[in-house]
Amino acid sequence: MHDSTIVIGEHHVARQTLLDHGSRAATVLEEVGVREGDAIALLIRNDPCYFEILHAASLLGAYVVPLNWHSKADEIAYILADCTPRVLIGHRDLIAAVERVVPAELPTFVMDDPAAGTRSLSASPPHAQAWPEFRDRGARWKQPARAPRGTMIYTSGTTGRPKGVRRAPMTPEQIGKNAALLREIYGIEDGMRAFVCGPLYHASPGAFARQAFQHADLTVLQQSFDPEDLLRVIAQHRITHLTMVPTMFVRLLRLSNATRRSYDLSSIRWVTHTGAACPPDVKRGMIEWWGPVIHETYGATETGAAVGCNAEEWLAHPGTVGRPMLGTELRIYDEAGGEVAPGGIGEIYLRTEAYSDFTYHGRPDQRAQVDRAGLVTCGDVGYLDGDGFLYICDRKRDMVISGGVNIYPAEIESVLVNCPGVRDCAVFGVPDEEFGESLIAAIEAEQDATPAVADIKVFLEQRLARFKVPKRFVFHDALPREVSGKIFKRKLRDGYLQSGVAPV
Repeated sequence: MHDSTIVIGEHHVARQTLLDHGSRAATVLEEVGVREGDAIALLIRNDPCYFEILHAASLLGAYVVPLNWHSKADEIAYILADCTPRVLIGHRDLIAAVERVVPAELPTFVMDDPAAGTRSLSASPPHAQAWPEFRDRGARWKQPARAPRGTMIYTSGTTGRPKGVRRAPMTPEQIGKNAALLREIYGIEDGMRAFVCGPLYHASPGAFARQAFQHADLTVLQQSFDPEDLLRVIAQHRITHLTMVPTMFVRLLRLSNATRRSYDLSSIRWVTHTGAACPPDVKRGMIEWWGPVIHETYGATETGAAVGCNAEEWLAHPGTVGRPMLGTELRIYDEAGGEVAPGGIGEIYLRTEAYSDFTYHGRPDQRAQVDRAGLVTCGDVGYLDGDGFLYICDRKRDMVISGGVNIYPAEIESVLVNCPGVRDCAVFGVPDEEFGESLIAAIEAEQDATPAVADIKVFLEQRLARFKVPKRFVFHDALPREVSGKIFKRKLRDGYLQSGVAPV
């Protein structure tokens, strides 16, 4: 390990300072009752303090539960009740916003957001303590470090309410394999200059940030994504490594040629993208612009990233998400439970030796539901080609059966997002008396450029079979989505069914 700097906005902090803070924090957190295997809830935007709290939890053998700071108070209340943390730590304004659902007996600590501006003026909840003063009371941790647990991230998985993915501590062998796999996924190398533009409460940005904290000379954090600002940061800090999601690619490619040429991006050596399907035209456009630095991975919070490909492999197999990586076993099963041969579509199951096994916190029965012969499903449907490359058709729950035909909305979305005037889109099925289900396309149009429905239909009919063209279209000012780029299809579908409003 070596010295490095973590940056957010104008705020700079040395890695060694954060390790020192984490060491002191471990001592005082143990004094207030945090024990091995306990949970520490964390409600912050991207902030260097993420690393000090993670280090403290590692010394204690505790789990960090990073909460989605976009969540509403009742959603936060559900996770707090489910994971029963020993303490809650967060940005002052975020804690204040959910104060009514925080149990009075839960020790709560607040800090200012270094990138917050006037948000830091929010009043603290009455029973909250100042994190920096509490942390700095502690002496440096002197006990042997306990078995590290890492993060317990809440995910909806394939069904139902969010569930905490709780991993067993890794064995020494798994630790070594995990380090090797993460190097393969993120292109990790000493001296890298990393940019984290995804939220740390998500698995991939969090994992990348933790690797950057160990190996990078510079780690730049950002709390929100702006396409031109991304280019500015890359040029200013000579960024070498990034993780991204396809929505970011779409927005970058819509910058003017003049804007694209205004920034020197020659420092980039490795870009990992994951988190959602990437339309082939979008990925090809990024490779043409940034060069063969684009790497794709596929996996889930439950499985970890386990499949991947580089730019050259993708260009030779357009549309693939890659081949199984180090120590990964992957099989595809049909509805009857039989293994599918190459080219056959079925549900994807996988597992890699580089991660310890997991359970859903307090829900071993739901853990069993996603297991088949020791492999785990992410709920996705896909197929392998003859060279062993994996292709994703869609989420199993998102597949639409219309007139007895299986339709995969992700395929339609990858075409529709390239239609002139369409900024983003989501396609889903709703009940239909005649066909069982029919397709609706929810569209977020470009500003001042709403396309005509007739033009959209012509665009799709030129590129897709007629039965794949949605019957109805509805326009939204903004589609409901996570910062990660994932659209809340369930909210769109439920909103349509509840409103009964006939779209265009």
